[in-house]
Amino acid sequence: MSDHAMSNPANQSLPSTMRYVDLPAHGAPEVMVLATGALPQPRAGEILVRVEAAGVNRPDVAQRQGAYPPPKDASPVLGLEVAGEVVALGAGVTGFGLGDRVCALANGGGYAEYCTVPATQALTFPKGYDAVKAAALPETFFTVWANLFQMAGLTEGETVLIHGGSSGIGTTAIQLARAFGATVYTTAGSAEKCAACMDLGAARAINYKAEDFVEIVKEETQGRGVDVILDMIGAAYFDRNLQALAKDGCLSIIAFLGGATVEKANLAPIMVKRLTVTGSTMRPRSQEEKRAIRDELMAEVWPIIEKGEVAPVIHAVMPFDQVVEAHRLMESSEHIGKIVLKLA
Repeated sequence: MSDHAMSNPANQSLPSTMRYVDLPAHGAPEVMVLATGALPQPRAGEILVRVEAAGVNRPDVAQRQGAYPPPKDASPVLGLEVAGEVVALGAGVTGFGLGDRVCALANGGGYAEYCTVPATQALTFPKGYDAVKAAALPETFFTVWANLFQMAGLTEGETVLIHGGSSGIGTTAIQLARAFGATVYTTAGSAEKCAACMDLGAARAINYKAEDFVEIVKEETQGRGVDVILDMIGAAYFDRNLQALAKDGCLSIIAFLGGATVEKANLAPIMVKRLTVTGSTMRPRSQEEKRAIRDELMAEVWPIIEKGEVAPVIHAVMPFDQVVEAHRLMESSEHIGKIVLKLA
């Protein structure tokens, strides 16, 4: 790469190799191994981040299992969110300089000591944040903002049902929905998880192992149903989600933990109640779409994070070399909030 393509006056201080998590094959957590490889080089529009912390997310698990391949031009290395220091700039990058502290939504490559990310997907640390807290922000905040606010149009005074309330996505969604004036109902799988959701601002947390969320939602809303549902379960909840929505309601699907194929569903509520069914996944979105989400987060959400009204819930911070244990924890679903890897 020519000197003109990458700006880093202190380039000689960067190592030529780095440690990263290699995925020689798809399978159980044990397939991941620490390896050493070449430092990635930032392309035009990208920054190189020295990674201090990286978030662990469900898509990482799916990619490890072979169910969520990276885009053609993305790093095959796992990891979709990082926080650390900008150490090199690709051609044409504006808005960031060397030494800036950023967290970023990566297209891949986050489980490594260095990671390239499009500058348009990077955000400055909220005031008072360290790398661990900042690394717990990008993936869930991008996802929740895009699906709950941009696509489903959740607004002040509305009601929302958030499935998986104790997950990283769920804990973020509960807080953001409350902060923007919505009434939040949520599902979780234990009394402890339900209590955690209530602490974050849910008006009612429904233990899905002991209660029927459709019945509870109808009781809580005087038979009306909720305006929006944020769903990561998919097929297993599809029919009941339609029952739980109010007139002109919106179902936003972001994952398929309960399957992607609906065997049998009554579609009549979609017509009778004028329902909208939508959904998205973040990775295939264009850089421009991600930039638009990033800009809205900086304008609308970072100020309330800095006021302390919303904060990531971090369940565990684990050393980089415990990535196998981190994935086991993610798959156990015993966590409440985010799992973060800390690099030395």
